Amino acid sequence: MTISRVVTLKNAVFLAGLALGAYHLMVVSGVIAISTMPMRVTHVMLALSLLFVIKPASERMAGTKLNAALSFVLVVATVCASAYLLTRWKAIAFSGGITNDTDFIAGVVLIAVVFEAARRGIGWILAGITFVFFLYPFLAPYLPGVLEGRGSNLQRIVVVLTMDTQGIYGIPVGVAATYIIVFTIFGALLSNFGAGDFFFELSNRCTRGLRAASAKSAVLFSTLIGMVSGSAAGNVAVTGTVTIPIMKREGYKPHQAAAIEAVASTGGQIMPPVMGAAAFIMAEIVGVPYTSIMLAAIIPALLFFSSAFMVVHLQAVKSDIVPNASVASEDDVPLWKVLLDGSPFIAAFGTLIGVMLSGYSPFMASLWAMAVLIVGDIIWQRKIDLAFFQKITTSISEGARSVVTISAACAAAGIIAGILGVTGLGSKIATLIDVASAGYLFLALFFTMVTSIILGMGLPTTAAYLILATVVAPALVKLGVPVLTAHFFVFYYGCISTITPPVALASYVAGGIAGANVNKVGWTAASYAATSFVLPFAFVYGPGLLMGGTYVENAFAVVTAALGTFAIAVAIIGCLTNHLSPVLRAMSAVAGLSLLFQGWISGAIGICLFAAVFIMDRTSKTSPKEAHQ
Repeated sequence: MTISRVVTLKNAVFLAGLALGAYHLMVVSGVIAISTMPMRVTHVMLALSLLFVIKPASERMAGTKLNAALSFVLVVATVCASAYLLTRWKAIAFSGGITNDTDFIAGVVLIAVVFEAARRGIGWILAGITFVFFLYPFLAPYLPGVLEGRGSNLQRIVVVLTMDTQGIYGIPVGVAATYIIVFTIFGALLSNFGAGDFFFELSNRCTRGLRAASAKSAVLFSTLIGMVSGSAAGNVAVTGTVTIPIMKREGYKPHQAAAIEAVASTGGQIMPPVMGAAAFIMAEIVGVPYTSIMLAAIIPALLFFSSAFMVVHLQAVKSDIVPNASVASEDDVPLWKVLLDGSPFIAAFGTLIGVMLSGYSPFMASLWAMAVLIVGDIIWQRKIDLAFFQKITTSISEGARSVVTISAACAAAGIIAGILGVTGLGSKIATLIDVASAGYLFLALFFTMVTSIILGMGLPTTAAYLILATVVAPALVKLGVPVLTAHFFVFYYGCISTITPPVALASYVAGGIAGANVNKVGWTAASYAATSFVLPFAFVYGPGLLMGGTYVENAFAVVTAALGTFAIAVAIIGCLTNHLSPVLRAMSAVAGLSLLFQGWISGAIGICLFAAVFIMDRTSKTSPKEAHQ
């Protein structure tokens, strides 16, 4: 491929992304008035067409004429089938679902391109899972036990999946076309206007002079970036190149530095006010305002990051890493100056939170936040030049392009949701978990956890949650778990699947940056995030963690969970102020689990056990330095 062709293709992709982003900004802001079905069809058409241009059929075929030809055919097929549906959807809706042969052909083409988009954009795992669900209606009569069903014909399945809002054009795609794309553009604006530098400097200032300053700075930095990045692995790629080398220089081993970065980047998906894209989808599926999702997520998110802080601090104590102010920053700019320089970003986040708390939709809040950010930059920089407009156009294009893989995942999840709805498979899976657990909630939660982690492995957070929300969460609801709690339960395991071996995407990216064994990074990250494997059980048994109890219950839940988190961190690292014996580590682990269980008796047991560990640690004569040697 010649240089001129590469440049031309790059420009075409940039302009296509700009057009996609500008179109959706005008739709969500009300400049363009369009009904639900045409908006979703148009979004899928534009997003998938752009994805086929950006993503090659395979790494080996990238840049070849065969890949270009295949991509061209897929783009033409996507545009033609979508354009045809735009002319027919209203007639089909008004006729009660009567379709013709051409409708069927267009539907088959749309399903095929969604499968290929999921494969190219996310990978074989999501495409394979989606295909298995797609085959179920045709195999159901031949399956044993609870999975047996009446089955269905191809004509009906295609109509359900493509001709209304039950399948491909369901809630997930609707969220991608409104909430997610606006927030990815907001995130790109923050990045291009320099928010990354501000967040990094702020993180350094907040941790300067502390023990494990670089690791704590990495946790803060990755949290701030992770809130708007939408991808744990992507967040590692952005922040890890800065934080991992600094942690290694401070004294952390390569696999430890990589694991810390992977854990912190994963936690960014659960931190309000801008959680991962999956949180917006959760709000739509559960049917609650996004502010309710934010409120419920605050305490678990703070516990997650306090656990990360405790782990890196205790690891530094155990490894005898001493405070070193020089790793944080080279200059002497005071904190107030850092905050002043970052005032446009602070104002933008303040606007985002304030507008949402005022009752407006998240995408309207993000529009106002973007406006404040741009105006703030004009006021602060006091100039409007070509570079200023390039930042805006680049951000719109980058934000739109970053949503195309999410849209592919949402369309694939729509196929799964449609199959579950038309066949009743969802209730059968819920029944299967209910039967396997014999009605015991703890066993049901355990089976759900295992299923969630397995289904989420190898998938981005959004894709993982989409599958879990449609397949697994209904089982918990059937057992009496509140809907929001059930969705938070699977959402957390969908998030931490990115650091759970054997398929741990965030850990693999971090390991590559650190030059460490990726499997060792994965297991280390999973151990550092051990609290996260227990925390979802805690907020099922203790609604106070999701701010769903009385004031007393909420306060009790926060205090005991914070102590439990600390106790588990001590058990993971094996150090408090001195090296702990295996017996004391086990006692600390039991204390942490008891405190997280959210009961008065278990809380008292946990406090007594951890108090015993603390007293015995104080009387120990084995220092961390001696144990380390």
